Amino acid sequence: MQCMWYELASGESYFRQGDLGRALKNFLAVEKHYTDMTEDQFDFHSYCLRKMTLRAYVSMLKFQNRLHAHEYFHKAAAGAIRCYMKLHDSPLKSSAEEDDELSKLPAAQRKKLRQKQKKAEARAKRAEEKQEDETTSTNSSKSGKKQQARPVDLDPHGEKLVQVEDPLAEATKYLKLLQNNSSDSLETHILSFELNMRKQKVLLAFQAVKQLIKLDENNPDSHRSLIRFFHRINNLLAPGTDSEKLIWSVLEAERPDLRQLHGKSLVEVNINFLEKHNASLTHRAAAAEMMYLLEPDKKLQAIKLIEDSTNNTASGNGVLGPIKEWGIQDCIDVHKLLDTVFADHDVANRWKVRCAEYFPCSTYFEGVKSAITAHIPGSTSESSPENGDVPSPQAKLEGDAHSLNGTVRVVDDLSNLSMR
Repeated sequence: MQCMWYELASGESYFRQGDLGRALKNFLAVEKHYTDMTEDQFDFHSYCLRKMTLRAYVSMLKFQNRLHAHEYFHKAAAGAIRCYMKLHDSPLKSSAEEDDELSKLPAAQRKKLRQKQKKAEARAKRAEEKQEDETTSTNSSKSGKKQQARPVDLDPHGEKLVQVEDPLAEATKYLKLLQNNSSDSLETHILSFELNMRKQKVLLAFQAVKQLIKLDENNPDSHRSLIRFFHRINNLLAPGTDSEKLIWSVLEAERPDLRQLHGKSLVEVNINFLEKHNASLTHRAAAAEMMYLLEPDKKLQAIKLIEDSTNNTASGNGVLGPIKEWGIQDCIDVHKLLDTVFADHDVANRWKVRCAEYFPCSTYFEGVKSAITAHIPGSTSESSPENGDVPSPQAKLEGDAHSLNGTVRVVDDLSNLSMR
């Protein structure tokens, strides 16, 4: 389990860095562990029946039925699906396109990049030759038995994994496993919606929207999916062919079952959602994003809706001081929303400065107590005294009381810890 936890953490880290090859390498390694468990259990069928260990046999069958419903497999499959969708959104450049880009670079930089490519090809060739030599030869052990050498990984960086012709088809394989084994998870249906919208499978995307509404209609992602689906359908799909007419007839028949849309426009649905969840940062961010989608001319109003959010004090304050409602991951998501969807870097920077006060230990927001600012000259962050008295634990506790915000949570790296 520790091995899978490490592989999941590594995969998520590489995904955040944009290294999809290494991310897929780790996610698929976790998936292979579960495949090996399934294959290993084949040996026990005849054994259990022969030894009449029926109770153990029934337990094994029940375990096999819920194997792919395990939390680690769910995270690995979801991570792989996101990698494949990102590959579809930003396909790898062909060799001709790379040569065109190289030709635009200065001569010195172009020479340096070509040298790196040659070294990488040489390393891969040496690794392949070593693999062939070790598979053809065997090492003799002390007992006289022959032992095959450990195979060498020919794709340590996952470069071959990202070279797939149809990333969405690969993602669909893992989505089906999640739908069969984790149908009660919101994330499963969010991924189903995103994937089927990319594949232009309208009815399957609508099915995902209905499942999201059924599981939690007040969730911000459920609201986003509902608005995005009908906004895109109303703008792109026109009933022309027989298949399109059939899709329209299904949507019109199913629409009355969604009580959020009863006699209301999408703008009114979004306003009602905001009024119902006005005190929540994540819900305000979702409503602002959908406001900008439905009415692009209200961009400034949508941004103001986010900036006017208040980080209130949560109920049930402990002895450590007041606890704020906002969590660091929610604040990070809002920052990325402002920086990418709204594409307003000044507003994103203002949000970053504001959140740095709430999370002084966060490396993402570059708080005054984070690892980034710890060694900057003139920084106000505390450092351990080389000569002098060490501050008392009580004094330090009182000084850090304002930064406590719930339970410890790892976000971007080990130094990016926040009390949520």
